[in-house]
Amino acid sequence: MTEKPVKHTRRVRYAGTHPRKFSEKYKELDPEKYPGDVKKVKERGQTPAGMHLPICVHEICEALKLKQGMSGIDCTLGYGGHSSKILPRILPGGLLIGIDIDSTELAKTEKRIRNHGYDESMFFTRHMNFSQIRDCLDVRPEGFDFILADLGVSSMQLDTPGRGFSFKNSAPLDLRLDNSSGKTAAQLILRVTEDSLTDLLAENADEPYAELLGRAILSKKMECQTTTGLASVITGILQSKGLEPAECKPSIQRVFQALRIEVNNEFEALDQLLHSIPECLKSGGRVAILSFHSGEDRRVKKSFKGFVEQGIYSECVRRPVRPSFQEKYDNPRSSSAKLRWAVRK
Repeated sequence: MTEKPVKHTRRVRYAGTHPRKFSEKYKELDPEKYPGDVKKVKERGQTPAGMHLPICVHEICEALKLKQGMSGIDCTLGYGGHSSKILPRILPGGLLIGIDIDSTELAKTEKRIRNHGYDESMFFTRHMNFSQIRDCLDVRPEGFDFILADLGVSSMQLDTPGRGFSFKNSAPLDLRLDNSSGKTAAQLILRVTEDSLTDLLAENADEPYAELLGRAILSKKMECQTTTGLASVITGILQSKGLEPAECKPSIQRVFQALRIEVNNEFEALDQLLHSIPECLKSGGRVAILSFHSGEDRRVKKSFKGFVEQGIYSECVRRPVRPSFQEKYDNPRSSSAKLRWAVRK
C-alpha cells in the first residue's frame, strides 16, 4: 500500500517586519538551523528566545581551576551554557553531572549536549533539586573536584509565556521551576494572609512598597491569577500614589521574584545546598556560586565565611567577582550577578 505524502504546513505568519510573540520567533527557537540570525540577536545585546546566555564563564572557569580529569557538578544545568564550556576543559578523563529541577528544560539540554558528542561516560543528568546534592556521592563517594551553582531563573523560563514568569504576555501565574509538582503563585495568593504576603515581599525582594502592595494584591486576588492581571493591579495602586508607569516596573519585577522564591522554597533549598557542599568536595575542591540578588548573596557570603572560620574552607573570595563592563553591555541580564568562590581545606 502506497503511503500518503505528508502535507506541508506553512508556519504561522506574524504581523509587521519582526516577530513579537515567543511562538513566532522560529529562527531564534532553532539556533542550529539559523545561526546567523541568532548571532545578530546576540550582537544587539539581547537574549535569543528559548536560550540562556551563560554569565561570567571566564571568571567561573578561573575560580574553579579546571583541568583534565576533574569531576564536578553543575547544580543548575539550565540551557547548558556553563556545562558546555566546562566539559572541554575537564576532558579527557573528566566527568560532569548536570542537575536541574526543571524537567522540561533538562531533557532539552541533555539532548543538545549529547548532540555535541558527549556520552554518559563524560556527562549525565539528574532531575533533582540541588538541595539533594549529597545523592550525587553515589557516583563519587570520595567527593568532587568542583561544584558550580548559577542561582535564580533562566532566560528560557522568563521568555516562555506559558511558564508564567513574565508579565510581558498574559498567562496563568505559575512561577514553578518544576511545573509538574507543587502549588502555583496564583494558588499562593488565594491562601496567603496579608501579613505573610507583606513579609515575603520584603524578605524575598526588598520591596519598598511591600505593605501597600500586599494589601492591594489580596484585595483583588482574583484579578491577580494571571501574569498581566497581577502586573496591572501593582501598576494601578502605585500610580494612584503618584508613580509614573515606568517607575512601577521595578516593583512588578520584585513582586514576581518574591512570589517565585516562595513558591519554589528557593532560600531553604539554597541553605541546604550551602550546608551540603563541603561534604561533597574533595580536599582542595572548589565551589563557585553565581547569585543575582541580595538575599541569595547574603546567604552565600555568610556560609563561605563561616566555613572558613571553622577551618572547613581554607579560603574564600573577599569581594564578589562581577561581570565585565563588556559582558554587561552584551548581556544586560548579567548586570546584577555576583560570583563567590571557596576552597575545601
